[in-house]
Amino acid sequence: MTPGSVDDPVRALREAIAAARGILIVTGAGVSAESGVPTFRGEGGLWKRRRVEDLATPGAFRRDPRTVWEWYAERREAIGRCTPNAAHRAIAALLLRRSDVTVVTQNVDGLHDRAIIEAGEELPHPRLIHLHGSLFTLRCVSCPWQEPHSAAPIDPSSEVSLPRCPACGAMARPGVVWFGEPLPEAALREASIAATAAELCLVVGTSAVVYPAASIPQVAVEAGARLAEFNPSPTPLTPLATWIFRQAAGKILPYIIHEVE
Repeated sequence: MTPGSVDDPVRALREAIAAARGILIVTGAGVSAESGVPTFRGEGGLWKRRRVEDLATPGAFRRDPRTVWEWYAERREAIGRCTPNAAHRAIAALLLRRSDVTVVTQNVDGLHDRAIIEAGEELPHPRLIHLHGSLFTLRCVSCPWQEPHSAAPIDPSSEVSLPRCPACGAMARPGVVWFGEPLPEAALREASIAATAAELCLVVGTSAVVYPAASIPQVAVEAGARLAEFNPSPTPLTPLATWIFRQAAGKILPYIIHEVE
């Protein structure tokens, strides 16, 4: 870092992290962009090239499960070739170092999980909350069954080859929250509790336009937390932020977090 650029806010945020009792980290697609995972709403984002209604709604799956699974199988394979970047690793380090840190992610790519595994911890981690589910989980369309599924590829060549629920035999779907579906009640409740308890909130790589996920940092601020935003562009949260960093998260976050004693 060059003197006089971000050194003062970096130092201030390091001190805030060290002093805070309760830290909430909220992440979006931007934190994974440096790993090669496409974002949804940025330039070249996934929803600029494909219609949501064709791929990410319950109705789309009912109409054509093979096409939906074909797209998700491609995403699973592509993301499986990605690795956690320095931002994921810095967040994992802080999460594992302190018992008062909670990570709430909108991402379904599993890279936070893999950073935790890289650090030698087991999953699931109780303070890593997946608001929108995971690409590497299967859910039954008819019963409550769901389980992690990352080892074997999905074969979307026909409906017969698509995954099935072992409990009831119905079709299995990607374990993500689709458009028009509510967020998992337990995950949203845990995120809200963590937001209310936090003295500091770090928001990393999210456009802050998708609700109710975007409300979580607002809950933290309303409860008295100070906010640090890490995003290349302004967001609706920018006016609430005490600290704003426009650098790539993989460069600035480790510089901040790894120096906190």
